Amino acid sequence: MDDATLGGTSDQDLLARHVAGDPDAFGELVRRHRDRLWAVALRTLGDREEAADAVQDALVSAFRAAHTFRGQSAVTTWLHRITVNACLDRARKAASRKTSPVDDTGRLEQLLEPHESAEAPAERQDLHRELLAALAKLPLDQRAALVLVDMQGYPVAEAADVLDVPVGTVKSRCARGRARLLPMLSHLRCDAGDSTELSMGRNRTPGASVPTASGQRDAGPSDPAAVKGGGGRA
Repeated sequence: MDDATLGGTSDQDLLARHVAGDPDAFGELVRRHRDRLWAVALRTLGDREEAADAVQDALVSAFRAAHTFRGQSAVTTWLHRITVNACLDRARKAASRKTSPVDDTGRLEQLLEPHESAEAPAERQDLHRELLAALAKLPLDQRAALVLVDMQGYPVAEAADVLDVPVGTVKSRCARGRARLLPMLSHLRCDAGDSTELSMGRNRTPGASVPTASGQRDAGPSDPAAVKGGGGRA
């Protein structure tokens, strides 16, 4: 089956084709969704290597567990749930290890995509770094909720499906996370005024915010293992 034909196939049909033995179907799913999975992992974990490993783990798990998908949610929600779980597992394991902390400046530099570092004005880069530094100080559950809702623009109900928690729990985590962010970002709000960097996503409520991700683009290689070492932003 050629790429054009696969490109017009729904996510659910692609997953069904994969289960039935189509060798190209899962690769098309990876091509469609890898950027967004990468963005969620990178912002949740704050480290490129850990994020790449988490997405690779998630895609391998999805590849093997495709036969368990029952269509009770969208395929993209299912993929994000697997990815977030992989991120949380890695973050918990990292927290339990006695290792020296990564230098904050280097870690935040990793969070900026290459084209951002090269093209964005210096002031915007500084603002972005401060926002990401504040986000990194949040508890993991609050950070994951804010990444999905405020950075990726997911509706609260869909974020709840991804995190496999009630809608009220996502709202509570977001509210607590924004409350924690507000004192850390209040000076940025004063300096930036109505800057779009501080505006909320489509689910916004009053309080501090985190930067919104840009539009999806072609992810390149579609093999699950190809995500190792990088990916685009969603």
